Amino acid sequence: MRRSLWFESVAVAQRRAKRRLPRSVYAALIAGSEAGLTLADNVAAFGELGFAPHVGGAPAQRDMSTTVMGEQISLPVLISPTGVQSVHPDGEVAVARAAAARGTAMGLSSFASKPLEDVVAANPQTFFQLYWAGSREAIVQRIDRARAAGARGLIVTLDWTFSHSRDWGSPWIPDKLDLGAMARLAPQALARPAWLIEWARSGGPPDLTVPNVTARGAPAPTFFGAYGEWMMTPPPSWDDLRWLREQWDGPFMLKGVVRVDDARRAVDAGFSAISVSNHGGNNLDGTPAPIRALPAVAEAVGDQIEVLLDGGIRRGSDVVKALALGARAVMIGRAYLWGLAAAGQAGVENVLDIMRAGVDSALLGLGRASTAELTRDDLLVPAGFERRLGAADEAAVSLRG
Repeated sequence: MRRSLWFESVAVAQRRAKRRLPRSVYAALIAGSEAGLTLADNVAAFGELGFAPHVGGAPAQRDMSTTVMGEQISLPVLISPTGVQSVHPDGEVAVARAAAARGTAMGLSSFASKPLEDVVAANPQTFFQLYWAGSREAIVQRIDRARAAGARGLIVTLDWTFSHSRDWGSPWIPDKLDLGAMARLAPQALARPAWLIEWARSGGPPDLTVPNVTARGAPAPTFFGAYGEWMMTPPPSWDDLRWLREQWDGPFMLKGVVRVDDARRAVDAGFSAISVSNHGGNNLDGTPAPIRALPAVAEAVGDQIEVLLDGGIRRGSDVVKALALGARAVMIGRAYLWGLAAAGQAGVENVLDIMRAGVDSALLGLGRASTAELTRDDLLVPAGFERRLGAADEAAVSLRG
């Protein structure tokens, strides 16, 4: 990366993304549901946790490698699936290449703008994400496509509901970029000439279709067409989720768990991993930050299923805090999207390098030779920090028994 494009923190990447992107595109990246209470807590909660560092005897080398759903990765940071990455013409393919270059896995949304096959070619360590949308036949068709493409695992996202009204207003996003939409958005695009020129060089404006919700080669619906199908599909029961798990003979993650009782149900349904997540603050507002819910979930099921955390990660020290409280690894979303907007593939690599350096620095300060050695004793956890959701009934039953 040219020195002029390099940035030293995710905060700088965010500022550059804001300067580069049209106003409505940037607004779509930073928005959270309703009043944004959960969105704010996702990040702020990490600041409530402190470290208990050692001096003397620090290890000369630190190991950050781990495995997630059978995949060996060089650092405990994965790419979380996010839809329609039109902040850059190369979108998900650029992100996949960056993840591969830094030795980690790619999560690809079924609402992505690039075909699954192209992303797997860029990074064989790709997990394909599904929504419970459409008929069972349509869902099996998506799974079969993932299998044929060589996806290493699946993710089903459940931490997304219809609570998307925003007190500060939602940016207008067109269903497709026809002449009317382009005319309406032209003032924003002209105010960001570098972004506009980048898309012009790529051959035209962003394509708002999502090619991975249909059979390969079939006409792709628009994002809002696929979104509408999801909205019209009744939410899955736990029996539906058990059926879904049976359709895939490889690793399968359930994303969106914040309660202990739901984590236990995921174990019973046969999932390989769970992600403690609230969809980046875009789900039910008032849900606590995932890092607050993580300890209870990890304590309850961490010896039976892989537990990951997704939400609020902005630096390597956040990663270390999550691992010390029981996560195997974390998934990042906005952080890499800001890097992608700022500098394409190189920007995503930059973000992953920031994460790696931050994890390494924290391990050095804590006197740990590897992320596997991290424990709760490495942290200062204030009273009242945790949220033990779905665990109260179990405790009551234990007392009565």
